[in-house]
Amino acid sequence: MKKADYRNKKVALLLVLVLTLGAMTGCGKERQAVNVRVGSLKGPTSMGILFLMDRAEKGETEDTYEFRMTTGADELLPLMVKGELDIALIPANVAAVLYQRTEGGIAVIDINTLGVLQVVTGTSEVESVADLKGRTIYLTGKGTTPEASLKFVLEVNGLSEADYTLEFKSEATEVAAILAENTDAVGLLPQPFVTAALMQNDALRMALDMNEEWLRVENELKGGRSNGMVTGVTVVRKEFLEEHPEAVEEFLKEHALSVEAINGDVAAGAALAVAAGIVAKEPIAERAVPECHITCITGEDMKADLSAYLDVLAGFDESLVGGKVPEDDFYYIR
Repeated sequence: MKKADYRNKKVALLLVLVLTLGAMTGCGKERQAVNVRVGSLKGPTSMGILFLMDRAEKGETEDTYEFRMTTGADELLPLMVKGELDIALIPANVAAVLYQRTEGGIAVIDINTLGVLQVVTGTSEVESVADLKGRTIYLTGKGTTPEASLKFVLEVNGLSEADYTLEFKSEATEVAAILAENTDAVGLLPQPFVTAALMQNDALRMALDMNEEWLRVENELKGGRSNGMVTGVTVVRKEFLEEHPEAVEEFLKEHALSVEAINGDVAAGAALAVAAGIVAKEPIAERAVPECHITCITGEDMKADLSAYLDVLAGFDESLVGGKVPEDDFYYIR
């Protein structure tokens, strides 16, 4: 054997040994804990992280977490823009607006809440969407997502704007008050206001679940594979995602476990919801939690459901999604 060949083989062998030792060392190295700053709203979109918040407070999570819960999304958005939050649980359309505002600086990592809107009335004459023809429907949020979602479902079911009347109120409590005074009235309310209204007045009932109606429209009428109407999503700053991808994956794992926990132990979840100030009383929370469609949908399913929902909103008013539907980089796919 020539000396040059021998030297080449020796160098190659040493290189293999170095790479092998490096790989072994890397495998044995523990990941450093990361402090993750999470913002959310006092509502159904935060219910899915209640058990995570409880575990983090007890020091049972791999990473540490700082949680900040506010009453309005307008408080969270500036914090995300300034980099003072890493992850936020916000309404789906607000996530699209934030994506545009940050020039693509955030990504959606999961859907945390499906539809929470329900049609409430005391009359037995409303059993289907078709029965809303000729009715006045009381609701909040003129020009916002409840109106857009309702009009979409009504239109697909063959009702034009001439077939019904929408009367807007400033707060959900006003709609609930009208229903309490006149049980023949029809209102569109979100959870947990629906549960509170039903518990205060036995004459009222939930006539239509908008999440179920959305499923019927998307899957039966349009031939899709939707999981339901989207209410809330979880977003991450892309800068944080790039710096700490393992921490984001760990959060997703913890979020999924937390969602499973609240759906599996509603009583314990209700107690946590009251302690967090999301719901006033545990009996209301216990009945409301199963109706909030708390979930943790990721990947391609997340993209399919969310993009379909944002397309509907954009068709109603593009300003609801920040001027245009987000690009593909809006969706975090593993």
